[in-house]
Amino acid sequence: MKKKMQLKKKLLLVGLMTGLLAVLAGCGISTDPITSESSGFWSHYIVYPLSQVIIWFAELFGGNYAMGIIMTTVVIRLLIMPLMIKQLKSQKAMTAMQPQIKELQEKYKSKDNETKQKLQQETMRLYQENNANPMMGCLPLLIQMPILLGFYQAISRTAEIKTQDFLWMTLGDKDPYFVLPILAALTTFISSKLSMMGQTQQNKSMNMIIYFMPLMILFAGISLPSALALYWVVGNIFTIFQTMLINNPFKAKREAAALEEAKKEEERLKKKAATMPASKKGGKKRK
Repeated sequence: MKKKMQLKKKLLLVGLMTGLLAVLAGCGISTDPITSESSGFWSHYIVYPLSQVIIWFAELFGGNYAMGIIMTTVVIRLLIMPLMIKQLKSQKAMTAMQPQIKELQEKYKSKDNETKQKLQQETMRLYQENNANPMMGCLPLLIQMPILLGFYQAISRTAEIKTQDFLWMTLGDKDPYFVLPILAALTTFISSKLSMMGQTQQNKSMNMIIYFMPLMILFAGISLPSALALYWVVGNIFTIFQTMLINNPFKAKREAAALEEAKKEEERLKKKAATMPASKKGGKKRK
């Protein structure tokens, strides 16, 4: 079961890498200017609506397309917030279940197929009883990938967006000083680290994601339009505040540490209680 979970998380990492490489390559989608007449499902139903939403928000702020991107990012994050909340709750349930999972692994530690199958069944039953889904962490990321690709296309194919200047950069060009890519990488790391803080144990796959994803974001941010790096920064900041508000990781870490300490104390008292009758019996014999 544990090996399967690690494999699934590694596959998630491969999926993220493939998605980001697809962004870098433009995914083979048309680079023609996006209009209401653009044909194809992707252009007509994903890229064009995103472009129009950015333009609409920009007009509210006096034609500021950077603000249009920021506000559109916030709206997208609000729309997927229920899914993110479900993910955070599932993570919290998974953390609370770790002692029970360890007990099951100890109970069914035999390597024969029948015992392995029983362990898998009991573990899945435990997940269902606690409304936890090990793959819930993948879903928000998978949903965000098409949005990210659509955002990239909307920026690249809308002349008003890609030609506007914002602070020291042009939205359709790379950040010349790499400020936004560095901020995107840093906020990605903080967001990932906070989401893992409440967990009592992390495997190598998750640690790899925490440290490798910011590097991927940095590399992509340096190569892609600064508007996309702005999208990453705003989205990450939103996620950080959302995590702190819904599932305070510092509180979760304290609770996990207290639970671990209580378990150790319980085991110590059990050992002490188990040795007491033996010592009394030995004392009676000596008399």
